[in-house]
Amino acid sequence: MKLWDKGQQSTSDIIDQFTVGEDRVLDLQIAAYDLQASKAHAQMLTSIDILSEEQLEALTHELDQLLEQVNDGSFIIEEDFEDVHSKIEYELTEALGDIGKKIHTGRSRNDQVLVCLHMYVKEQIQEIKSLIKGLFEQLIDLSEEHKEVLIPGYTHMQVAMPSSFGLWFGAYAESLADDLQLLNAAYQIADQNPLGSAAGYGSSLPLDREMTTKLLGFSTLRYNSVAAQMSRGRLEKQTAFALSTVAGTLSKMAMDICLYCSQNYEFLSFPDELTTGSSIMPHKKNPDVFELIRAKCNDIQSLPNQLTLVTNNLPSGYHRDYQLLKEKLFPAVETLKSCLEMSHFMFQYVHIKTDVIDDDRYNYIFSVESVNEKVEAGVPFRKAYQEIGQNIAEGTFSPVKEVNHSHEGSIGNLCNEEIKIKFEQAFNS
Repeated sequence: MKLWDKGQQSTSDIIDQFTVGEDRVLDLQIAAYDLQASKAHAQMLTSIDILSEEQLEALTHELDQLLEQVNDGSFIIEEDFEDVHSKIEYELTEALGDIGKKIHTGRSRNDQVLVCLHMYVKEQIQEIKSLIKGLFEQLIDLSEEHKEVLIPGYTHMQVAMPSSFGLWFGAYAESLADDLQLLNAAYQIADQNPLGSAAGYGSSLPLDREMTTKLLGFSTLRYNSVAAQMSRGRLEKQTAFALSTVAGTLSKMAMDICLYCSQNYEFLSFPDELTTGSSIMPHKKNPDVFELIRAKCNDIQSLPNQLTLVTNNLPSGYHRDYQLLKEKLFPAVETLKSCLEMSHFMFQYVHIKTDVIDDDRYNYIFSVESVNEKVEAGVPFRKAYQEIGQNIAEGTFSPVKEVNHSHEGSIGNLCNEEIKIKFEQAFNS
């Protein structure tokens, strides 16, 4: 069944196969949203006397039956159908005859897809935010638990200054707080109802778009019908930018862990059963989980560019090019969620090495501490710097492996409570 079928001879199977693409599989992820939107649309049609109360009741019953199938996993989209929208309309028509044929009144498949995507993005962002919250809380707890454990900080991949696991875990926690801001922005873009824009130019029917906006839980309308249709592609791209910033945080964190697990660092480790071995080298404990998180998240960071290349030279109005966006966005959402879940799972079992800085190779990270000690005694900074530099050059530098950092955001003053407040404000906005 094709919603655009006018009763003429159908196109060839070759054309169908090419144009349908992955919709039958991907649309299972938005089937529930289409059913919810159809219920709201039917209520609205009843309010403007297109449907009777009895017809509304019949349609609502059938839509609820289909929703049960979606929820229990028995709903399928056979090859006879282009997508979820044609499947649902067919089922309604089979069950209710002409009543089922009325459900498409005042809307196009264009705004059907759009409203489903807006609802999908809203729900997925909420799920991602919840997963981020779990990881954030875990990182803050680890920061507090290991705040006394010093490790070297690096610049240019060279040992630089003292850091700590408290500082390191807290850094990624605060980065996640920043990432919420882009997710919130994407959510606000998605939280606008496009239903009623039809094919992108509205309808001559007196549709009550405010009604469907309230019924579907949107904060506002996407008012202009052309703007509503133009949100196709923009919605996905803005969501992709939000996903990519979270992925960037996870990727960098995973890279650090891969380094810190290596024998040249040995700052932290994971149980043998959470690492993998080699087919030839019996000593190997490979951090495959974090290597895959790194790779998957790097791939997600390419998503905005992928979507831009599909959409950036399209004029206003609908184009079939947009169909390809689901094939890129939906898997990326699931991948990011799995990376957040796996990060949280792995950190439950992380083992922190507490004597990292006892190794003499890290002696020089305390050189700045020695410079600052002279500065506090009244020696001009440049002179103190030169004196310690001379000691290092002559091999006479003897570090005092203690730190006394007190300013906000330093080793001795992590400001984790303030970071938690920042996160909560972003999470709840």
